[in-house]
Amino acid sequence: MTSPDPLALRLAPIVGGKTAKAFEAMDVLTVGDLLRHYPRRYIERGELTDLADLREGEHVTVMARIESVTTKPLRQRKGSMLEVMITDGRRRLRVTFFSQPWRKSTLLAGETGLFAGQVKSFNGRLELSHPECSLVPVGSEDEAMAGFVVEGRIVPIYAASKALPSWRIGKAIKTALNHVGDVADPIPAEVRAERDLVELGAALHLIHEPVSMDSVDQARRRLKFEEAFVLQALLARRRAETSAMPATRRAPETTPLLDAFDAALPFALTAGQREVGTQLDADMARDHPMHRLLQGEVGSGKTVVALRAMLRVVDAGGQAALLAPTEVLAAQHHRTITTLLGPLAEAGMLGSSGPSTRVALVTGAQGAKVRRRQLLDVVTGDAGIVVGTHALLEDKVTFGDLALVVIDEQHRFGVEQRAALAAKAMEGSRPHVLVMTATPIPRTVAMTVFGDLDVSTLAELPSGRAPVATHVVPAAEKPAYVDRTWRRVREEVDAGHRVFVVCTRIGGDDSVSELTAMWHAGDEEYESDLLPMDQPGPVPPVAVLDLARELSAGPLAGLRVEVLHGRVPAPEKDDIMRRFADTAAPDGIDVLVATTVVEVGVDVPAATTMVVMDADRYGVSQLHQLRGRVGRGGLPGLCLLVTNALPGSPARARVDAVASTTDGFELSNLDLQMRREGDVLGASQSGRHRSLRLLEVARDVDVIEQARASASGVVAADPTLAAHPALRSAVDALDAGEQADFLEKG
Repeated sequence: MTSPDPLALRLAPIVGGKTAKAFEAMDVLTVGDLLRHYPRRYIERGELTDLADLREGEHVTVMARIESVTTKPLRQRKGSMLEVMITDGRRRLRVTFFSQPWRKSTLLAGETGLFAGQVKSFNGRLELSHPECSLVPVGSEDEAMAGFVVEGRIVPIYAASKALPSWRIGKAIKTALNHVGDVADPIPAEVRAERDLVELGAALHLIHEPVSMDSVDQARRRLKFEEAFVLQALLARRRAETSAMPATRRAPETTPLLDAFDAALPFALTAGQREVGTQLDADMARDHPMHRLLQGEVGSGKTVVALRAMLRVVDAGGQAALLAPTEVLAAQHHRTITTLLGPLAEAGMLGSSGPSTRVALVTGAQGAKVRRRQLLDVVTGDAGIVVGTHALLEDKVTFGDLALVVIDEQHRFGVEQRAALAAKAMEGSRPHVLVMTATPIPRTVAMTVFGDLDVSTLAELPSGRAPVATHVVPAAEKPAYVDRTWRRVREEVDAGHRVFVVCTRIGGDDSVSELTAMWHAGDEEYESDLLPMDQPGPVPPVAVLDLARELSAGPLAGLRVEVLHGRVPAPEKDDIMRRFADTAAPDGIDVLVATTVVEVGVDVPAATTMVVMDADRYGVSQLHQLRGRVGRGGLPGLCLLVTNALPGSPARARVDAVASTTDGFELSNLDLQMRREGDVLGASQSGRHRSLRLLEVARDVDVIEQARASASGVVAADPTLAAHPALRSAVDALDAGEQADFLEKG
């Protein structure tokens, strides 16, 4: 009988029920979770914590020397306050205890102690109120104080909570280490030997009970490699599973539809587009599914490349589906594809002749009659190309012969969403899959987030793409620049051009329909709410409905200003985008004030100017995406980034970075350095995010490459990992975590 994995044991029998309950709030449920709650830093005995690093709201543990102890009576009630001033030798921090006079006899000036609690602000100064504390006697044989045992020269400091200060976590970890004994190692012995890595059990002891900082480095190197290795083994297994799946070869002897499309194109394909097209043709000619990522700069022509691949599978008798993350983008793709195909999209229509097909659109907001008609074209195969949102994933959507799945903006979808659509192919076969992103991807991210895909890159921009000049508008420092922004918008409209203005929020706490109606009616009672944002700042963020009304009544009076956001009904969204794109429309729109529903895929050739309000609230890649909406029609583009962030702040650094270059690949690397690990991996990879505690995707490229090489070799020799049960268990756990995240979000 196989012995149970000691790391899988529940905590309560090991550390006690009360302590285990406190750990649950930290998402620490098992012995393995506890032992992988690694120290965030270490303090060497006698080394005081730099108090300058403290931030309000953090739960911290600091080692400091007591400078003074003072008792003060409370003014409003009975009792007293004990004020302890602690220091790191340069700065001081106030520590307060209420109605605990006995502490005066234990906390003595000159002593060194550990103080753990939440940093708060009082009268503009940081302090710790009622912290847990433990003195650290120097040179004493008996160093057990206040339930905390300081052993050795190096003290690990853990991310803590109010209920569990660092030393209580350390005590629980010591108990667990003494209990578990030998643990199964997911890294095979031959890989450990090749990479000079210690065993898992030794690494866990070294990282929690270090004898030197060299031993910490040794443990971290092994545990960091393990995180990369397990992830790369999962990705290698997925690649192996994909290669083992059957797929129908889509290599038609003749391509009348594709040939007719190429002949009618009003522009020449770039060398890059032709090269990627050749890669896709070769992939789809094999009898196992293509799984390829196509990345390219904003406006590099990915849609044309994808459309040519779709036409090839239609020529081969199959269907292609394009999955878009939003209804606006799905409708835009449908219009773009239909326009590019022209008569080639009119199969079955009166007067149509020659090779042709139909292009269906399936979204959740369609009326029942329209939706039924579209689904009928899909199931019969009359629609060779199907464009849709998440609605394509529904069970009721059935294809005649799904041959190719194209997924736009891959970072918006999880692996399982890809699989859900791929499962709609004919029984016994899988479709070929092409995922696209306009966000250039650094090599380390490609190896982690997209490591189960082959990667193609379009770096060359098609002819006709005009340069886009980008300027920062420092609203807080120079308000007059904002006025100049609106004058420039008016100048662009007077020249016959279109202008985007993007805001972070819609505005208003009434129903959206009422607010929109009030804005159109010029209702003086209309007011927006000031809801808190995820990234709070000293100035409330600008809202779409507020700004649109302000502009219409002020600097843009007389221009045709319209609003667009995610809660506008789908038919209205389509009508608004049509009126904005059509410069000849009598009911056209000059200025579109919108949320980020216009971030990706929206193509308006007459749009020359993008104004981004509160630009500091966006990430680098998102700002680059927004900038890519202008300069698409051969006219020079202008992007104005309005910000209240002050120079020197991290938020301002992001904005300045975007203004400094239009090279998306350079920006992607800058972005990677600025972002947190969870942001890098993205919401759709949140299970993966939790598995990476030490590995930094932005910086550990060498570790990732070594782990990828080792994992690929192990999986190639043993695709099911039958000979490596500990590795298989770790890979299954990571895979299950991502599956669970998908189900929760579904």
